[in-house]
Amino acid sequence: MRVQKSANSEPFVFTTGVVGYPLIFVLAIWIVFWMEIRFGWDFTSFGIYPRTLEGLRGIVFSPFIHSGIKHLFHNTVPLFVLTLSLFYFYRKLSWKILLFGLLLSGFLTWLIGRPAFHIGASGMIYVLAGFLFFKGIFSRYFRLVALSLIVVFLYGGLLWYITPIDPKISWEGHLAGLLSGLIFALIYRQNVARAPKYEWEKETYREEEDPFMRHFDEHGNFIENPDGEDEPLYVYHYKREEKDRPKAE
Repeated sequence: MRVQKSANSEPFVFTTGVVGYPLIFVLAIWIVFWMEIRFGWDFTSFGIYPRTLEGLRGIVFSPFIHSGIKHLFHNTVPLFVLTLSLFYFYRKLSWKILLFGLLLSGFLTWLIGRPAFHIGASGMIYVLAGFLFFKGIFSRYFRLVALSLIVVFLYGGLLWYITPIDPKISWEGHLAGLLSGLIFALIYRQNVARAPKYEWEKETYREEEDPFMRHFDEHGNFIENPDGEDEPLYVYHYKREEKDRPKAE
């Protein structure tokens, strides 16, 4: 017995958006960096400058601004991988996490950051890593727990950078991102994707009412007519064609 599944009911569906949106995000930060190099512009002043009114604009603009090619390259791969994972495993929550994560992590950085311009997409990377890790652990769903372990395996080293080990790195932005990811994992703790159940997995399932299972008795023997109806009798009459009839002498 087959169960028809739609794209809306299936929790894990690989669509063009799963790869397309992460590519767009990565392409956007590279285009901004290219514009700085090509035209000699410097967008650093559009970053987050803590506790100033003008610095609030950096909440939106800072993830697209990077200090150099090394900074940009280090953020590109994690941003793509984590965003792809978000859109695949948490399709219905993906845009909420990206938008609210951007705003909350940026605002927290604005509150606790040092008096300097905080730039880069690393804050969003910590939002995604924190959300994917804690959400998977809270869900207790084997696929999502496995995703949490993969995140730890690939990006567990990120924890070092939520402490002030390097004055050139915005550890405040990293910490704000991780806390934001944890907060959203708690808020959406009950929103756990589950695979649709087949009919025989539901509590309302009755084996004796299943059209397929009714063809088997308690010993597993196949019953051709479970309702006891007689098979229709087909009678075939063979009639010779004219050319097959014997000719009279």
